[in-house]
Amino acid sequence: MITVTNLTKYFGDKKAVDNISFNVSKGEILGFLGPNGSGKSTTMRMVTGFIKPTSGTVFIDKLDMSQDTMAAMAKFGYLPENAAVYPDMTVFDYLEFCASIRGFKGNFKKKRVEETIEKCFLTEVKQKRIVWLSKGFKQRVCLAQSIIHDPEYLILDEPTNGLDPNQKEEVRRMLKNMGSKKVIILSTHILEEADAVCSRAIIIANGKIVADDTPENLKKYSRKHGAVTLEISECEPDKLLSLIRNIENVNSVEITKKKQEILKLIIFNEKDAVIFPDKITSVLHNSGYKINSIFIEKGKLDEVFRKFTLENKRGEEDTVVDVS
Repeated sequence: MITVTNLTKYFGDKKAVDNISFNVSKGEILGFLGPNGSGKSTTMRMVTGFIKPTSGTVFIDKLDMSQDTMAAMAKFGYLPENAAVYPDMTVFDYLEFCASIRGFKGNFKKKRVEETIEKCFLTEVKQKRIVWLSKGFKQRVCLAQSIIHDPEYLILDEPTNGLDPNQKEEVRRMLKNMGSKKVIILSTHILEEADAVCSRAIIIANGKIVADDTPENLKKYSRKHGAVTLEISECEPDKLLSLIRNIENVNSVEITKKKQEILKLIIFNEKDAVIFPDKITSVLHNSGYKINSIFIEKGKLDEVFRKFTLENKRGEEDTVVDVS
């Protein structure tokens, strides 16, 4: 387990991370989400021991990062933001060098390098100098160095940064495969990544944790969670909207698209109530409407992200300081 308690970091007078606490256990992939400047990377650097907190503690397993720094570092793999590499080395030589630092020797070292190259989809470029690689391949080289020793803990800051959609999918699949055997913290601002990979997500804003739950539960804070999207052909909008508003548990209805004879709308439910699609279809069919499609919205994680981060920002801006 990684245990973070009351972690705080000041840079001069600026508080970058504000008294945050969380635990991550084996089998969890924790998404650490936040806008630029929210304190994500600073937190990752403190968790990994690369910068010291102003106050608070980080334990990797039972090792105190401030007291047992080298022993704690040996337990994890770390992919920092904008990770540095030796550009004049080939991919194979660089990873062999990283394996040596991690204590591997002889044939076992070579085996670890080859396995990691294959796992990170680097076979086609393993003899190329890193300086000539694309940004996506360089990012995979950096990811490879973080997992070459098969660490118990993985701390990854923007691991798919610079990758194309196919490469992102490959890395996400790899992380999910490793997730059941490791503790993984994944810092990202790509919400689809958290939704696709993470079993839990923390949202941080202005250095504070503002939400901590599974992606599915976080979606329940979305305005669209439980709403019903409907597409209908050939109708009079005013008459249709009036009919829908009278259906049980309907709070409001909005037209989202109107094109020729097609009308698309979203029906919002009353708080803590459920709109049953079969009830809608029954009412509309009985009134002679032709329904092209109907489905229940799960909610949007990006909407929830904006809700928590912008509300926190407004709260900070609305704070009045009495200087009289």
